[in-house]
Amino acid sequence: MMNEKAALCLWVAYTVLEVLIAAACCLGNVLVVCAVCLGIRDSLREPTFCFLVSLAVADFLVGVAAVPLAVLLDGWVNVTPEMCLLLSCVVLVLTQASVLSLLAIAVDRYLRLHTPHRYKALATQRHTLLAVSMCWILSALLGFTPLFGWNNYSSLTSDSTNTSSTSSIPPPCTFLSVISLPFMVYFNFLGCVMAPLLVMSVLYTRIFWSLQGRLRESCPQTQAPLLKEKKLACSLALVLILFAGCWIPLHLMNCLLLFHGPHAVTQGCLYTGILLSHANSAVNPVVYAYRIPKIQQAYSQIWKRFLERLNCCHGNKRVRRSITST
Repeated sequence: MMNEKAALCLWVAYTVLEVLIAAACCLGNVLVVCAVCLGIRDSLREPTFCFLVSLAVADFLVGVAAVPLAVLLDGWVNVTPEMCLLLSCVVLVLTQASVLSLLAIAVDRYLRLHTPHRYKALATQRHTLLAVSMCWILSALLGFTPLFGWNNYSSLTSDSTNTSSTSSIPPPCTFLSVISLPFMVYFNFLGCVMAPLLVMSVLYTRIFWSLQGRLRESCPQTQAPLLKEKKLACSLALVLILFAGCWIPLHLMNCLLLFHGPHAVTQGCLYTGILLSHANSAVNPVVYAYRIPKIQQAYSQIWKRFLERLNCCHGNKRVRRSITST
């Protein structure tokens, strides 16, 4: 009885935290998209800001879709195995979109620094939109890979056929009931997450190494743009580090589950890993606000406009009240 009560309390705490994270993801990333698209002049002509918008859209969709699905795919919905597999794949698509957006940002900063003469020809608005589209198309292909066979569909359908003889209700849908652990570890973690993270780490290492060398060789008058580039690279690298720090623990838990069985990770640890991975999408807007001056200025402009409109609304109400009272 105590175990059931403890499990219920754990699930309630997990669900409440997920709701708070979802709200933060939605509000914060809508603010990022508005700040970049409306608050920064010609921002969408800069590839870095286009890729940041792509990342913010992925983070917004985490709040809208991935978090609710994570709560529902904890055995609380009874759907067909096909629908369960499709819903589980949506979570993978959004994660992959974040990874590829981060990779695109790293490649963009590297090309900007190491091929400055060719960069203007390469980084046109058309090429940038094409790169963003490719990120999302590739994310969909990689995320929906389990639909093409690498899944637990056969075992789940056999379970559902066994239960269908006694009940018409399909079995509860959980993420790991349809997504296989070998897929999550070998394909998703090592191939789709760790490989891009290693490439990004190499790119940022080369970026910082090159900037440091140029700062040593340059005179004080020409250091301002290099310092600005270094500050932006530090901010973007911080976003990358936070992504790795928030997502790798959950993937390591999947490794433990694969190699040591279902008792290797407690439910509380698994919930913590899931919350940490979702919290990453809520943290990014805060990083942009504190680390990227253009977005910081755009945030302040949006808040000023919002407060001005709020004051106008209050002023209009007071005028109406005074008119009606007279």
